[in-house]
Amino acid sequence: MKTWGILILALVALIAFKLCTFVTTEYNQALIIQFGKPVGNPVVKAGLHFKTPFIQEVKYFDRRILEWDGDPNQIPTKDKKYILTDVTARWRISDALKFYQTVRNETGAHARLDDVIDGDTRNVISNHLLVEVVRNSNDILTAENDEFDLGERIKLDTIQFGREALTKEIFAAAAAIVPQYGITLVDVKIKRINYEESVQRKVFERMISERKRIAEKFRSEGKGKKAEILGKMTKELRRIKSEAYRKAQEIQGVADAKVTRIYADAYNPGRDFYQFLKTVESYDSTITEDSVLFLSTDSEYFRYLRRAK
Repeated sequence: MKTWGILILALVALIAFKLCTFVTTEYNQALIIQFGKPVGNPVVKAGLHFKTPFIQEVKYFDRRILEWDGDPNQIPTKDKKYILTDVTARWRISDALKFYQTVRNETGAHARLDDVIDGDTRNVISNHLLVEVVRNSNDILTAENDEFDLGERIKLDTIQFGREALTKEIFAAAAAIVPQYGITLVDVKIKRINYEESVQRKVFERMISERKRIAEKFRSEGKGKKAEILGKMTKELRRIKSEAYRKAQEIQGVADAKVTRIYADAYNPGRDFYQFLKTVESYDSTITEDSVLFLSTDSEYFRYLRRAK
């Protein structure tokens, strides 16, 4: 029975200790709430702390850097170009007491950040040209390569500020407002920029038309180069053929001359025999068994037959 009593007392003591204490870690902070109102300063030191049981409760708040991701908003630039801007930011709770009194929790903080950051983003972008939001520097204007020629040099505007400067301006404006909510803004970034859907369609159509025009120019220049190359090739081919024909005729003439000379050298010593041979060959090719010839007896055609008698 005594043992049971000790266990009950230990259990009661443990429950009482649990009700009277709370623990904070390195990544959170606490605020003691009594009858719906905060009591004392926020507890930011990690460790074991005490509170009054039953009448006090503890609200915990994150001490780490938190993320805010806004919804894309349609914003008109100074040159009346409607764009969708998607902004993100990082923030942390710097004063838990003020944070609880103004926005209560992270959901309320996100709603306030929506108002503050989206509003400042709209103000900054609407006061600058689209090119200032898109580009960061004028380095593209001094590039030595022809990557942006596209067949002809495209005229690009010079910027005075750039996206990075505009982002810093948005951050400075928002960072000056949010401390009243117990929030410290760490940074703001423009995550994505795009044209509004109807404008985007027109921009794409214009880009396609421009690229088609440039492509057609390249094709036209290519056809001109092709015709020029083919003309040169045809002219050169004709010249080569003419030169080859001339050389072939020269070689054939020289060969014919050599053949004639060889024949002459071969037959000149036996001219009479050559005449006899050719006459006999003509007999063989013209006279057959059925041939009938009417020739005079003194015909030159039978001179060798007369001699044979």
